[in-house]
Amino acid sequence: MDRQALQERFGLRGNSVAFWQLIDRVRMVAPSDITVLIEGESGVGKELIAQALHGLSARRHRPMVVVNCGAIPEGLIESELFGHEKGSYTGATERRAGYFEEADNSSIFLDEIGELPMSAQVRLLRVLESGQFSRVGSSKTQKVNARVVAATNRNLAEEVRSGRFREDLYYRLSTVTLQVPPLRDRKEDILPLFEYFLFRFGQQYNAPRKKIDDSARSLLMQYRWPGNIRELRNTAEQATVLVRSETLTVADLQPLLRGVTANQALIYPGSNRSEDPFGNSPELLYRLLLEMKLEMREMKAILHAMATKEGVARYGSIPPQPMTEEARWVYPTDTSSPLLPGPSEVSWSDTPSRTVKEFSTRLPDVVSFPTSVVSETIEEAEIQDETSAPINNLVFHELPTFQDMEERLIREGLQRYHGNRRLTAKALGISERTLYRKINELGIAAPEDEAEEKVPPRHV
Repeated sequence: MDRQALQERFGLRGNSVAFWQLIDRVRMVAPSDITVLIEGESGVGKELIAQALHGLSARRHRPMVVVNCGAIPEGLIESELFGHEKGSYTGATERRAGYFEEADNSSIFLDEIGELPMSAQVRLLRVLESGQFSRVGSSKTQKVNARVVAATNRNLAEEVRSGRFREDLYYRLSTVTLQVPPLRDRKEDILPLFEYFLFRFGQQYNAPRKKIDDSARSLLMQYRWPGNIRELRNTAEQATVLVRSETLTVADLQPLLRGVTANQALIYPGSNRSEDPFGNSPELLYRLLLEMKLEMREMKAILHAMATKEGVARYGSIPPQPMTEEARWVYPTDTSSPLLPGPSEVSWSDTPSRTVKEFSTRLPDVVSFPTSVVSETIEEAEIQDETSAPINNLVFHELPTFQDMEERLIREGLQRYHGNRRLTAKALGISERTLYRKINELGIAAPEDEAEEKVPPRHV
C-alpha cells in the first residue's frame, strides 16, 4: 500500500515532510510482529498510528485490543491485563480473562504505558520476553501470541533515570520507536487539517461550510496548539457550531483558542520553541505595554487631581519631607533637581502637565525594551494637560498616611483661620472637642495659639 492510500484508509492527514517520514516508517514496520513504542505529545494521534500498524499487519483480521493504562486503578491493573480467578480477591466473584488473552493472535495497544505501576511492569516484561503469564490468583502459566504496541506522552528515558520506569522494560518496548511530531512542527498541515474538520463538522451538524479569512489563517499558523490535533479539531467543531457568520475572522477564533497548557499556549510568531512566556520577545513586551494603557488612564485621573487646587484640598499639598528612595510620588524633594521645580516653586494657579516618557529611561535597569516600542506605547499613555507646558519627568513617592493627611489639614486650617479653633473645626466638619483632642494627640502648635482664647475687652 502506498503512502497516499494508507493515509486515506486510516485518516492520517498531513503533507509535511516530518509526517511523511513517519508514514514511511509505519509502512516498513507494520508487516512484522516487532514491538513498537509510539512517543508523542498528548493529542498528536498516537492511536491512529497504532491502528495503522495493526491494519497493515497479518493480524488485521482480528480486532486490536486497546488498553488505557492510565485509566485503570492501580489495584486492578494486573487483573485487567492478565485476568483473575474466582475468589482471588474481594469482589472477584467469577473467573475473568484479561486483555492479553483477548489479544491472542492479534495486537494489544497499551496507551499511556508510562502510568503502569512497578508491579505490573514486572509481569508485562515477562509477557514480552516469553509470551507467558498467569492470572491473578492462579499458579497455572498460560501462553499468548500478541503483538504489543505501546504509546506514551512521557519521556520514558527520563522516567528510567528517575527510577519510575524499569530500564529492562523500556529497552524491550522500544525495539522500534516512532516519534509523532507535534502540530507546531508541521505547520503546513494546520490549515488543511482545520479546513477538513470544518467540512466534516459542517456535514455532521448540517451547517454551511465556513471560510477562513487571511487574518484568521495567520492566527491559526502562529498559535502553538498545545493540545495538538485534538485541540485543532475541537476548535473547528466550536467554530462550526458557535460562529454565525460564514467567514471566520480573528475575532471569531481568539475566544476559542483557550491554551490551557501555560507557556505553550502563547503565540510566538516564527518560533518553534517552548520558552518562557516573557522571554526576550519584543512582540510580547509590546503587548504587555499596550495593556498598561488602561492602568495609565486610571493614573491620569489621580495625577490630575493631585496637580490641581481641588486635589490640594482633597489630598493636601506637596508630600511631607523626607521621602523614601524606594518609591517616590509626584514631586521630587531635591529643589536643585533639574527634572521638576522644587516644592516652593510649584504654582497651583496653573495645572502642570506630567508625562511618563522619561520613565522609559529607567526601564533598562529592569528589562531592555526596543526604543520604538517604548515610544509608541508611552505616547498612548501620556498624561498631560492642554493648558500647560510638559514637565520632563514622572517620579514616585509613597502615599501619605491618614495621620499625615489629618495633621496636614489641621495645620492648614489653623493657619488659614489664624489659629481660631472654632472656625477651623467648623471648616473641617468636626467638633471643637475633637479638634482639641487631635491637636493634643498630634502635638500641633497653632499660629497665634496663645492669643486665640484672648477675647478683646468689651467697651462699656
